[in-house]
Amino acid sequence: MMRNWTATIVMLFGSAALAGDEALTKVHPDSTRWQNLLADDLSNAEYPKGIWSVRDGVLTATEDQCLWTKEEYENFILDLEFKNAPGTNSGVFVYCSSIKDFIPNSVEIQIADDFSPKWAKSPKTWQCGAIFGHQAAAKSNVKKPGEWNRMTIVCQGPKIRVALNGEWVNEIDLTRWTSAKKNPDGSDIPPWLSKPKAELPTKGHIGLQGKHGGAPIYFRNLKIKRLD
Repeated sequence: MMRNWTATIVMLFGSAALAGDEALTKVHPDSTRWQNLLADDLSNAEYPKGIWSVRDGVLTATEDQCLWTKEEYENFILDLEFKNAPGTNSGVFVYCSSIKDFIPNSVEIQIADDFSPKWAKSPKTWQCGAIFGHQAAAKSNVKKPGEWNRMTIVCQGPKIRVALNGEWVNEIDLTRWTSAKKNPDGSDIPPWLSKPKAELPTKGHIGLQGKHGGAPIYFRNLKIKRLD
């Protein structure tokens, strides 16, 4: 059953969120005038040269290497579009405090082709819209490979919300994740995510996962708005 997302937003983010900036509560806000997350030439990003490229406004990678913003961000809204290929396994990382050791030192919002047999059979916390390894999306709302999806990620301190294709699909309060081994619901956390999320700083680099698992991923219209 889908939760009452308006009530959830009030509980997690406070009634001020509903009375204040519309961008905080609208599923997909108008981001056309927001700052571009990345420069056209990717000069404000860190990545292995020759791996990531932009063509006709579409960003993609030829290998399993991440791209990171040079700048660190806290309290922000990230709005973007992505397109899967058959079998895509990618993600958006926030709050990364160590690019060299990013897996335990960031939070990943999962992107995956839930239509592929591999991902359809995977744990729900590995499917699209999940906080990877920690909390499943309320529903699988990703489109079929070849179609563009829209994702909005709201980050306010330890509280993160995710909207996918017109619906809120996830919200998490990282302060509840005090164990490196067990989620609050008792399910196991993958061992390579070896740090309690409650201990992570809520400021860091934003990252995009590349051609992970052999299937490409495509991004466009990456926009960011800082929250005062």
